[in-house]
Amino acid sequence: MPMIRTSMKVLALSLFVLTGCEQSSGTTSGAATSDRAATTQSTAPVTTAAPATAKPTTEGSGKLNEAPSKAAMSLITAVRLADAKSGWIGGKGWIARTDDSGSKWQVQYEGAGEVKQLFALNAQEAWAAMGEEGKLLHTKNGGKNWSSVGKVPNSAFFHFVTQQEAFSGNARTVDGGVKWSSLPVPEGITGDAYFHDKDNGWVVKQVKDVLEVERTQDGGKTWHTVLSRKSAAPLNGVVIRSAGANDAWIELIGDSGMTQTSYSLFHTKDGGKNWQTVLANSTAGGGPAPGFPLGDTGGPKNTGTKPGPLYVVSPDVAFMGGQCPSCDKPNTVGWTKDGGKTWVNGKEAFSGYGPLQLAMADANGGWLITNDNEQPSVMYTTGNGGVNWKKAHTFDAPK
Repeated sequence: MPMIRTSMKVLALSLFVLTGCEQSSGTTSGAATSDRAATTQSTAPVTTAAPATAKPTTEGSGKLNEAPSKAAMSLITAVRLADAKSGWIGGKGWIARTDDSGSKWQVQYEGAGEVKQLFALNAQEAWAAMGEEGKLLHTKNGGKNWSSVGKVPNSAFFHFVTQQEAFSGNARTVDGGVKWSSLPVPEGITGDAYFHDKDNGWVVKQVKDVLEVERTQDGGKTWHTVLSRKSAAPLNGVVIRSAGANDAWIELIGDSGMTQTSYSLFHTKDGGKNWQTVLANSTAGGGPAPGFPLGDTGGPKNTGTKPGPLYVVSPDVAFMGGQCPSCDKPNTVGWTKDGGKTWVNGKEAFSGYGPLQLAMADANGGWLITNDNEQPSVMYTTGNGGVNWKKAHTFDAPK
């Protein structure tokens, strides 16, 4: 996504850069205004054949750099940590692991398809979604062997809660990803649903000029509106994350223009009874942040002119990248460690005009990976919650 040389969803000359580090202490009370049965939408049940073992071209033993690989480790498309020192990254046709915070890497899998997502329960159990078809790979031994277990039925964020049970949008599996079934969601939702577990889920929808967040506690059988806000901006995207049955972080993405995208972030710890405005990033090019009136430029701000990746650690801790396509160093990271009452913008900025990758092991340890179509991807690590980042690895140059 460089200014001129990389394609992005929004490409134009930036005339405005919105930065800031402000605090908000107010909460918004969300009254339950609806209680209705849901209809099944979008994701149909998917049944896959019995899993076939995919034979990696590199069968790693878990010891770094034991076997050479021909894979070009460039343009990192996914990252997931087991802990602050160990984790996986993926790219076009490969998955690699480090156990020393990114200093050395071992390519563990080579095959067809780009790695779309990675998820790890621990240092041994991990999964990867490959290619547009969503082939699901699984390792039980830290990546020494990867096998195909099925397909992910959609492109939503997927997360395993046990070795057998996982969710991807409103799709659920209880056999490790071999078969998936659909949980019912309301009609007309924007973006993907998010189910924290088999009972608790969240969706967002826009009804005329009102944005609504709805919650279920019975596996989608009934939904209740727990947040309702008038909005001058149309809703063009939604990102939902959760760190507990009653916890939800709701990112609302609005309009874009001049390489700027407006967005907002709301958080609840109590199942939607009370909401904290975490971010309200209105921009000149994108207009007001979703959930706010025209001309409202107040509220806490994340650095940059468009949202980067959101990573939720706990009900109190969340990190989010900020991106500025018109800046020499477009990538920044901000965070909250009090549930969104205050937002801190990191002071460091990083080069790279491609998609930003961010993953945290806890409130202090994490990885940041920058990408670029012409320059090598670079990995940085933090041990103090984003205050300082240290360069850990420079990957292969893109071809």
